[in-house]
Amino acid sequence: MKVNPPAPDAIIVIFGAAVRPDGTPSQTLRHRVVAAARFARRFDRPLFIPTGAKGRFGDSEATVMARLLIQAGFPETAILKEETGTDTVSSVRAVARLLRRPVQRRSPVYACTSAYHLPRCLLLLLLAGIAAKRCPPPPVPAASSHWLRWYWRLRETPALPYDALVMLWLRAMRRV
Repeated sequence: MKVNPPAPDAIIVIFGAAVRPDGTPSQTLRHRVVAAARFARRFDRPLFIPTGAKGRFGDSEATVMARLLIQAGFPETAILKEETGTDTVSSVRAVARLLRRPVQRRSPVYACTSAYHLPRCLLLLLLAGIAAKRCPPPPVPAASSHWLRWYWRLRETPALPYDALVMLWLRAMRRV
C-alpha cells in the first residue's frame, strides 16, 4: 500500500533572476533564496518552487536556486523545480499548473522575490487563481546605488499593468 507524504504546510515560490557567466547565482538570485530559506524556517514541511529556465549562462535559474537551498540544509524532496519560465508571466503560468495537484491545493502559497517585483508577482498569481501571500523580501543591499534601485522600480511601472493584461487575456482564452 502506497502512503502519500504529508502535505506541505507552506509552498514558497521563488522567482528567478540572472545566473552569472561563470554559472554562479547573481546577487539578486542569492538574496531571494536566502530570504525564502529564512522564511521557511518557521514551517515544519515547506515546499519550495524555484522558477526560471536556463538563460545564457550555466544551469537553469531553478537549478541554481535548488543547489543553494540544499546548501542551506533543505532536503531535495522539499524542492520542486520549475524550469520552463522565461519571464514572470510564464513562471506564474507554470506554477499554476504545478499547484493544480490536490495535495498542494490545501497549502498556503507565498511569493518570494525582490521588493520591487513582489506586487507584480502577487497580482499575477492572483489572476492565475492562486491567492498567494508575500514572503518578506530580501533587504536592499547597502552597496546598490540609489539610481539602480529607482531603475528597477520604474521598470515595474509599465510591466505590472502590461503583464496583468496578458494574464487576463490568457485567462479569457483558458490558457492559465
